[in-house]
Amino acid sequence: MADILVRCEGRAGRITLNRPKALNALSYEMCMAVDAALRDWARDDAVALIVIDATGEKAFCAGGDIAEMYATGRAGDYGYGRRFWADEYRMNARMAEYAKPVVSFLQGFVMGGGVGVGCHASHRVVCETSQIAMPECGIGLVPDVGGSHLLARAPGQLGAYLGLSGARMGPGDALLAGFADLYLPLSEWDRVKAALVASGDISILRGQKGPEPALAAHRQIIDHVFGAETVAEIVARLEAEGGGFAADALKLLRRNAPLSMACALAMLRKLGRDSTIRAALAQEYRFTWRAMEYSDFLEGIRAAIIDKDRSPRWQHGSAEDVLQAEVARMLAPLGADELSFD
Repeated sequence: MADILVRCEGRAGRITLNRPKALNALSYEMCMAVDAALRDWARDDAVALIVIDATGEKAFCAGGDIAEMYATGRAGDYGYGRRFWADEYRMNARMAEYAKPVVSFLQGFVMGGGVGVGCHASHRVVCETSQIAMPECGIGLVPDVGGSHLLARAPGQLGAYLGLSGARMGPGDALLAGFADLYLPLSEWDRVKAALVASGDISILRGQKGPEPALAAHRQIIDHVFGAETVAEIVARLEAEGGGFAADALKLLRRNAPLSMACALAMLRKLGRDSTIRAALAQEYRFTWRAMEYSDFLEGIRAAIIDKDRSPRWQHGSAEDVLQAEVARMLAPLGADELSFD
């Protein structure tokens, strides 16, 4: 069975991620298939809109398939990873800028690369099982695939909290943070998809009132704490804050790579509310281009995916140990290697 199903049905172009046993992890080949379909359908007048979904109940897409990236990086070959990221980011930009309506149905886990496929669509549908997150700082990376664009535009300091902590958003929080647009119970999805396919009319897509966002009750703390200029100051403010939410946030931050969090915060501050998808992706690529050689990425993957010991040995013991010069080096322009969108 193919890992991705691409076809035309009625008035719709349809893309279905089809690796349910692997939580629909996005491989390089799947990424390229999505990009090719979007390019083809942009010129096809018979296709009025695009529907993106996934098989299985557990996940729309729990992230990128990074086994090959780890293997090549460990061998000192950084070219594969850089090519994967560059091509994936161009697909993310194409999705975000697409002229036709794109509807994504985001059940279960939607993380990392799954956000890149599903959360740049023009109409993003969540349900009662949706769990969306950008957990890259936990593997020595930074929020990428255009995730920094979404985080930078989130209300208040929600983006900094979600990006640095990797905390999961249920459907209510995803709507609040701008990672989703509509709530529909999972039981309604097949009927709605069939109507979209038959009509090609995006106006028939209607959401329902979603669950209350859990993060709404903590907005004051989040905006105060994560408005700090450095990760070290964020940690200090959380320690001073006390209470259950602050304790949980501290636990999340202390398990993540200090260099990644420092770079992620710098990226979000630079992008700001007026972020564009291309500016975000170009900045992300500066980090990922260097990631295997200079960051904690390979160690993060070893601990989380390869050995599964959940005990990464980061370069820095704490946020206080990260120098601004190190952040500047990771995010510096790449010259001839800058990401292009040709």
